[in-house]
Amino acid sequence: MENHQTNLHDFEPKLSQPFSWADYNKSQTSEKRLFIKLLNELTNTLTPRQKQKIFCMGMKSYINISSRRLISDLAIAKQANLIMHVPHFNTVLNYFNDIKLRPILKHLIELSALPLAQLERRFAVDSTGISTHQYETWNSVRSKFHKHKKYKKVHCFYGVLSNVVVSCRVTDGTAADSPRFKELLENAARNWTLEEVTADLAYSSRDNLQAVSQLGAIPYIPFKINATPRAGGASIWNTMYKYFKNHSEEFLKHYHKRSNAETGFYMIKTKFGEFVRCKNDIAQENEIYTKILCHNICCLIQEMFLSKVEVNFLEVSQRFVAQ
Repeated sequence: MENHQTNLHDFEPKLSQPFSWADYNKSQTSEKRLFIKLLNELTNTLTPRQKQKIFCMGMKSYINISSRRLISDLAIAKQANLIMHVPHFNTVLNYFNDIKLRPILKHLIELSALPLAQLERRFAVDSTGISTHQYETWNSVRSKFHKHKKYKKVHCFYGVLSNVVVSCRVTDGTAADSPRFKELLENAARNWTLEEVTADLAYSSRDNLQAVSQLGAIPYIPFKINATPRAGGASIWNTMYKYFKNHSEEFLKHYHKRSNAETGFYMIKTKFGEFVRCKNDIAQENEIYTKILCHNICCLIQEMFLSKVEVNFLEVSQRFVAQ
């Protein structure tokens, strides 16, 4: 922690490459073609039966249409030998209800993010609600805790440059944020180099700051109004408290990277829907994980053009450290 204390004031974030609208436009006009290609390559790391299910689920979540209307797209996928057979539209819905797919989806989310490990060193943590009903949004009820039971909550650990999700967890809507922090952090640290971690007041605790510091990263988490500098066994708490109080402008420059987590949730909800269509808990969680997987693949496609990232899932899977 001595190195953190010495270099904290002088630390400056690295500048990313200037944004290219021409490259961004190419990524968007090529997205669907490349999405299918990358989804196929990613699911090739699974058994044929698992691939069949998750490819169909991924296509449904990406196109964001009913299972009936999806069948034409799956027929095209079958002609290209991307799936074993074209399932009945009700069978596609049954795929989401397979509890054995939950750990596989979480594995694929983490694996799909890994090609961007060369870009990401700074991360943001946050959570949001996904409605289990079509006619309510999380923003309208986030402070009405009695309504949270109608929601699923998704907790995500984002890379702040690309908004890719490197670790996530879906819980009931009533679950608190802070207890999920260390789980997300430790999962990310298995495969990523962490330099900074930002989070909002909901995650402000000595345990959380200490967990970040022990991994060699700097926690930019603000302090509640009644916080004191007493370390309580976590020296990083005292260090960051002084930095927060004495260099607030510099602290906030780092802390504002947290808004990238909100951007990530906005991307997921606007593109893949802010509510789930499935009716039971298992299927709803799998549907949310599938939305996040689709989001990650889209982030990859964007960075293939903007940052010239090469994507090779076979290569990254060989060095991937699973949970």
